[in-house]
Amino acid sequence: QGCTQKYIVKNYFYYYLFKFSAALGEEIFYITFLPFTYWNIDHSVSRRMIIVWSIVMYIGQVSKDILKWPRPLSPPVVKLEMRTNAEYGMPSTHAMAATAISFSFFIATMNLYKYPFELGLAAAFVFSTLVCLSRLYTGMHTVLDVIGGALISAVLLVLLYPVWDTIDHLLLTSPFCPLFSIVVPLVLCYNYPKLDYYSPTRGDTTTILGAAAGASVGFWLNNQYAASAYKSVQPGFPLITSTMVFVLARFFVGILVVLLTRWLMKSVVLGVLGYRYKFPIRDLEARRRLEVEVPYKFVTYSSVGFTATVIVPRLHELLGLL
Repeated sequence: QGCTQKYIVKNYFYYYLFKFSAALGEEIFYITFLPFTYWNIDHSVSRRMIIVWSIVMYIGQVSKDILKWPRPLSPPVVKLEMRTNAEYGMPSTHAMAATAISFSFFIATMNLYKYPFELGLAAAFVFSTLVCLSRLYTGMHTVLDVIGGALISAVLLVLLYPVWDTIDHLLLTSPFCPLFSIVVPLVLCYNYPKLDYYSPTRGDTTTILGAAAGASVGFWLNNQYAASAYKSVQPGFPLITSTMVFVLARFFVGILVVLLTRWLMKSVVLGVLGYRYKFPIRDLEARRRLEVEVPYKFVTYSSVGFTATVIVPRLHELLGLL
């Protein structure tokens, strides 16, 4: 499973298009796009996307390890990825995440900004379709896995939409929000379905729930203390040069702080856990143990979520970027 298959690329356009599209369903996209939305688009849009994303991804990851449907056999398919090969296939969480994020973004913004309904719908459809097709191209999922993931995500969106405002209100005003946001995800992570072998699904789920937990605490804290809000960027073509500079400055300052937070917290938490359980930090097998993986990833990524929603905005305010 750790060996990369040999293959010859005959169409570089499709190869790079779908490799890029596959990355839109991975951590590098989540850790950049979701904070970008909070810093530059609208707080309410970001909150709704994170709520939907975390719920959809948790259900998708758990479903994989309950159903235990295998990934496509190789041969005949050629697998262009190896990390997720240890996971089961049904449903495709890439398809679920792409559908959830693109359509929740579309639904949350269509009444906030003036743009053609058809254009927004087409953009959401193209985004999710590209990610879905990338899972077929890279050999990681069957057609049924992808269709199943997209349909499950669509159903969850339909079910969640009527209670969006209620959840958002509780997220901002309930005195129990911080406790609920931390305890419930931790319980879910520690009681994740057990497999006969190691799979990255539990770690990935902990990462997602941790980031959502930290962000939720940050949302609540900002609302309680009436933190200054960002001046949202209105979409338009062409964007004014000064506005673009403002947007890019917010993003690069913010993402630098977020990445530094992730590196620092990962090092500190692994160091503490390594001392507690007597293992070297570079020991990958030890880091996969339940008592290590869950606290290490949850603390690291909840710190990332909190930093993106509380620390970075304060830094932006100090730098005059708010």
